[in-house]
Amino acid sequence: MYAIVDIETTGGKYNEEGVTEIAIYKFDGHEVVDQFISLVNPEKAIQPFVVNLTGINNKMLRDAPKFYEVAKRIVEITQDCILVAHNAVFDYRILQMEYKRLGFDYKRKSLCTVELSKKLIPEMESYKLGKLVRALGIPMSDRHRASGDALATVKLFQLLLDKDSEKDIIQQAVKSEIKKKVAPRLLDIIESLPSVTGVYYMHNAKGDIIYIGKSKNIKKRVNQHFTGTNTKGRKIQKQVAAVTFERTGSELVALLKESEEIKLKKPIYNRAQRKTVFQFAMASYKNEDGYIGLRIEKADGRKKSITTFTNMSQAKHIMFKLTEDFKLCQKINELYTTKSHCFQYTIKDCDGACIKEEDVDSYNKRALEAIEKYSYATKNMLIIDKGRHHDERSVILIEDGQYKGFGFYSLNYQITNADVLKSIITPMQNNRDVQHIIQSQLRRKNRFKIISLD
Repeated sequence: MYAIVDIETTGGKYNEEGVTEIAIYKFDGHEVVDQFISLVNPEKAIQPFVVNLTGINNKMLRDAPKFYEVAKRIVEITQDCILVAHNAVFDYRILQMEYKRLGFDYKRKSLCTVELSKKLIPEMESYKLGKLVRALGIPMSDRHRASGDALATVKLFQLLLDKDSEKDIIQQAVKSEIKKKVAPRLLDIIESLPSVTGVYYMHNAKGDIIYIGKSKNIKKRVNQHFTGTNTKGRKIQKQVAAVTFERTGSELVALLKESEEIKLKKPIYNRAQRKTVFQFAMASYKNEDGYIGLRIEKADGRKKSITTFTNMSQAKHIMFKLTEDFKLCQKINELYTTKSHCFQYTIKDCDGACIKEEDVDSYNKRALEAIEKYSYATKNMLIIDKGRHHDERSVILIEDGQYKGFGFYSLNYQITNADVLKSIITPMQNNRDVQHIIQSQLRRKNRFKIISLD
């Protein structure tokens, strides 16, 4: 029997969070046989970023039961069950923390659907719950609310159970107890770090940088390093003496700065990231009938590409989406092999370019629009994103398709002149890695403000 859990919290300092909402679905491997869903009064304020993320505010929780009032029901519904959650370390830790405050030792076996998904569905673009279930065609509602996330996890877990037909992988993944003891000196380091977006630097006793990383929550990410059990994690835990950081506000700026710093400083535990991370590229060609086609090919630094991809799974996902969005032909884009028309033509999602029915100019106009969207090779633009503070914005400069650097400006000064914005840019190296980072982020995010300089 499984108890599939999702918990929303107030956010805040590690091990000082409070539960704001909990959902538990008791699942027998075939169907849900019991459930418990409740808001919870955490008796402390919710962090503003959590309110924005979940929509749960302090007023909503004023009359909600406190944790001790729902504690018995949680024990009962999870009794003799394996606790299942997407990132089980987090949900199990929160439950144990709350019960510890009540003087009760809460212990359950646990399973993490993130770990299971990586083993049973390798090469997915992302293992974050929202992106993963969307990629798998699992319906989801009320994202970042306990009930919606827990129900999506039920459906994901059912899919994972089906894939693990012998149940060997799932049996091996069950943890009797998640032990995450952290040395006191490492706890002191964690406590000194903020829960902000930026780049962090791990130093040894001599002050040398041994690892560089980026995160949307530096405190949480460093804690994961300090509780990790893999070989690299244990080596870092032994050697780290201090962690410094730089706020960026923008995740894109953090990615770009991390990439540059790793190449410049070459930390011992960033060996894999010193090398280029993309393997495949999107290129264009003209077929014998004059239609512009797009294809996936091995990335080659000597050739100009439209955009790049980390792996073939990501490349195919983007190519199918692009083909659908711009009503292009799967055959011409080399996604569907046939001597006649493509499958999309039979369901009227292709206008017949595959059998020369569609006008070449009309088709090529859409193909060029697709290339324009997925490439900035000839663009001059500024990418505006979050800053380090609420009254600040970050800006990234692209000139002639080359990444020039980034900077920050205050909203107290309404800078609308592109030349003034360009003057605050800190110069950075342009290479294929940063091109890949920027292009992949522009594909995924809609929150950037783009200012064209053409």
